[in-house]
Amino acid sequence: MGEEPLASRMRPRSFEEFVGQSHLLGPGKPLTKLVEGGHLPSIVLWGPPGSGKTTLAHLLARAVDAHLVELSAVSSGVADARRVMDRARHSMFRTVLFIDEVHRWSKAQQDVLLPAVEDGTISLIGATTENPFFSLVSPLLSRCIMLRLDPLEEKEVRAVLQRALSDKERGLGGLGVSATEEALDHLAEIAGGDARIALTGLEAAVLLTRVGEDVVDLERVSDAIHKKAVVYDRDTHYDVVSAFIKSMRGSDPDAVLFWLARMLEAGEDPRFIARRMVILASEDVGLADPHALLVATAAAHAVEYVGLPEAQLNLAEAAIYLARAPKSNSLIRALGRAKADASASTDPVPPHLRDASYAAAEKLGHGEGYRYPHDYPGHRVEQEYRPDRFEGKRYYEPSGEGDEGD
Repeated sequence: MGEEPLASRMRPRSFEEFVGQSHLLGPGKPLTKLVEGGHLPSIVLWGPPGSGKTTLAHLLARAVDAHLVELSAVSSGVADARRVMDRARHSMFRTVLFIDEVHRWSKAQQDVLLPAVEDGTISLIGATTENPFFSLVSPLLSRCIMLRLDPLEEKEVRAVLQRALSDKERGLGGLGVSATEEALDHLAEIAGGDARIALTGLEAAVLLTRVGEDVVDLERVSDAIHKKAVVYDRDTHYDVVSAFIKSMRGSDPDAVLFWLARMLEAGEDPRFIARRMVILASEDVGLADPHALLVATAAAHAVEYVGLPEAQLNLAEAAIYLARAPKSNSLIRALGRAKADASASTDPVPPHLRDASYAAAEKLGHGEGYRYPHDYPGHRVEQEYRPDRFEGKRYYEPSGEGDEGD
């Protein structure tokens, strides 16, 4: 075997070799139609690791005779993208800019791509494992076709493994090895729909096979893998973060740490974790402990300022703080009540509350009867601050927990 990993060597070179995503590829399917028409608009490929996003980008660019430039949002920035776009403007060939993990770019970084995407200087293919409707800016989304990729089914992963075993040019066929059904089943199961995990496990198992043996069995595969891979596909992503949030809401710091560790081990974007904690700080802790929002926001800042792996500690500290904090949902309930009235209201602003800062305001009666709170004892004065029909209606009801119990 060469130095290049098996998973890289076995990357499909044509759509015929590509396995999975039958809802996108095949007669009359979206990607097939694009290829047949010779047209390649900007696309966002959303799917779990190992589902074929990078491979599809290469195949699509090749199908329309375009020059593909590949960047990773983890290691590349705006300057790299600008260089690609500048070269594309003076190139005789169509340019496809593929940005892996595009969700890791900030909104400002994503905005840089808009002019070149809009005028057709480049065809953008962005790959993301995170819901693009939450992680990508709306102007970019509106200029791209959204294609959702599924994890490979176990039978599809097995097909990938069988091809690797039989391929003499790029795979393991020249070694004369085979694998038992149990070994292939185990690899397909633990891969969690990720072809790379399965191929890497198969290659490691072959390397561990003793000299003179030509069959990879379940024992060799188990030795190679050591432990079951963390399964973290699109659906699991939302299930795990839901468990994380509910554990904080339920004041269980140990469960919070378990789900946080699960997300970090699976490669979850730490900014996504931090955002969820900032939301929970107001939604489930709120004014029972106003410091919770400060702690969560500080953790989000630390993620940007420090980065992983060190920021794991900042996330853990904030998560435990939120779990131990007194809980109150009075804030979200109060806002909900207020929104219900406000959305149904077309009442004019009461005259005494209207803007009285311009010359003609006095003639219109704006500000007339307004009581300036600082002119009264305790800097407070009773007066109505809403339209008359909402007078006395309560939205905010303190929960009695934490600071709301004072």
